[in-house]
Amino acid sequence: MELRQLRYFVAIVDHGSLSRAALVLHVAQPALTQQLRQLEDELGVQLLHRTAQGVLSTDAGKVFYEHAQAILKQVADAQAAVVQSAERPSGSVTLGLPHSISSALALPLLRAIRQRYPEITLQLTEELTGNLAEQLRAGRVNLAVLLDDGQLGGFATTPLVEEELRYICRDDAPLASGRDSVSLREVLDTTLILPGLQHGVRPRIESTARGAGLHARDVIEINSIAILKSAILAGMGATILPVAPVLAEVERGAMRALPIHGPAIARTVVLCASRNIPLTNAAAAVGRLVAQVAHDLCDSGGWVGARPLP
Repeated sequence: MELRQLRYFVAIVDHGSLSRAALVLHVAQPALTQQLRQLEDELGVQLLHRTAQGVLSTDAGKVFYEHAQAILKQVADAQAAVVQSAERPSGSVTLGLPHSISSALALPLLRAIRQRYPEITLQLTEELTGNLAEQLRAGRVNLAVLLDDGQLGGFATTPLVEEELRYICRDDAPLASGRDSVSLREVLDTTLILPGLQHGVRPRIESTARGAGLHARDVIEINSIAILKSAILAGMGATILPVAPVLAEVERGAMRALPIHGPAIARTVVLCASRNIPLTNAAAAVGRLVAQVAHDLCDSGGWVGARPLP
């Protein structure tokens, strides 16, 4: 198996057809087809279905595509690490951000990167936390901002902030009427719209509720922040989230964000890197800047409900 074959296969999947991939790669289509056939013969499985509209990955092809992407990224990172300067880091760095954090961190970080390290190309990927952890393990992202759920022992971690979770509801929600805060028991008695058990704030909410001898009575599971906000505005329920993802709605008066007591709920946000895959100079520089930007946002009030961790 050759790196060339991995590049060809990834390009075919990305472009959806052999002909388009051949044009992008500047390779004759018969030669591309031959390399794909050799790859399938070596693996002993069919990777792609050929259709009149193009190609579709088989189940085996989908698995192989993820591994091929990770291998090609690690090769590119290794090449970059050899030539990069510590004083002027350059190259491409992929950083994963959870949906509930990107609204607070993404734009300030992009601005800081352009100002501080203009020769670094920062690629941001927004995903569910469970998916980001898997991508980091596989080497498909260089760094990821994750939530410390006690299961991050396989990563090198840098604490960033502790972030308060609040009761987020529509402005006219009955529980919010005339209130400055609500108890966790009251919150759990309402209809809540929360991410799945393996993602985001849900494990933290569940563990805090169990510790207080409580449990949520009625939960609608939605893993998309955009859909979750639409459901709240449609009156389907409320949620428990940091303020950052709904700050615009809170500021214009469409939603309220009430502190929770008895007990309060907070989560620890950390920057994670693989223990097995060395960071390039560029990735290490981005990691340091992530920590600096996160602390600066806390100090300026730009990250509502968050306090910096040492």
